[in-house]
Amino acid sequence: MDQLPVLEGFIPFGEWRTWYRVTGDLGSGMTPLVVVHGGPGCTHDYLIDVAQIAESGRPVIHYDQLGGGRSTLLPDRGADFWTVELFLAELDNLLEALSICGGYHLLGQSWGGMLGAEHAIRRPGGLKGLILSNSPASMDLWASEAKILRAELPRDVEDALDRHEAAGTVNDPEYLAASQAYYDEHVCRVLPNPPGLLRTMEFMAQDSTVYNTMNGPNEFFCIGSLRSWSVVDRVSLITASTLLLSGRFDEATPATVQPFFDNIEDVRWEIFEKSSHMPFVEEPELFREVVEAFLTQHD
Repeated sequence: MDQLPVLEGFIPFGEWRTWYRVTGDLGSGMTPLVVVHGGPGCTHDYLIDVAQIAESGRPVIHYDQLGGGRSTLLPDRGADFWTVELFLAELDNLLEALSICGGYHLLGQSWGGMLGAEHAIRRPGGLKGLILSNSPASMDLWASEAKILRAELPRDVEDALDRHEAAGTVNDPEYLAASQAYYDEHVCRVLPNPPGLLRTMEFMAQDSTVYNTMNGPNEFFCIGSLRSWSVVDRVSLITASTLLLSGRFDEATPATVQPFFDNIEDVRWEIFEKSSHMPFVEEPELFREVVEAFLTQHD
């Protein structure tokens, strides 16, 4: 991947800026892949290995969403500002600025897949293929499944989580340690965590406004503005060919993904048996193989 051209820059978005990176050549003639990261409020770094797909000649586009990483940070903005519609507009702006509206694939991971589903529901003409990786169809399903996963943790870990959430002491070291036990099981089973994920966490430690506002303090205690989000009753509007990806130990359990499979007409589902929420680093070779096969089929 070191020999591939890499272009980085900023795209104006209203009065702000969206940072982006293109790996490969947008003039190659192959349909580009746009990678939409999770969070909300994470950065592209933990997904950087997906750029290896550019070795096939297909350009791969990453970007940091507004409020995260290298894009404009707005720590003083509240829940009325951080909306799904804002991030949909930013994605549309990116596609237009890079002149790829006429033809592109989209891979959204976790929150990025939630955003990708919202994007696809609008039936954009240029969307050739949609990949929803480790993404739920509703936050209600996500929260109810998280309770089940928490109950499977050691009793002292679950007790610590319950006790500190009730007390509002979610920054207590005991609570953070208990949270990490959940993460090691259901978010990323590669330990120590890969460098890209650590970089994303470093950026989020500097400014976690978007994550805390829209999601909450962590992956399983969802009390933010996205708490009532759902596309269950709208996913049948998606006409793009869709690939669902999830891990056997994923916090995005089968129950959270099932509405996509049940209601999208042209859909297939791949479950990675040795992965949790990040199969692109937990089973990278198989992940790339599955994704590249889908992209080639739908060019």
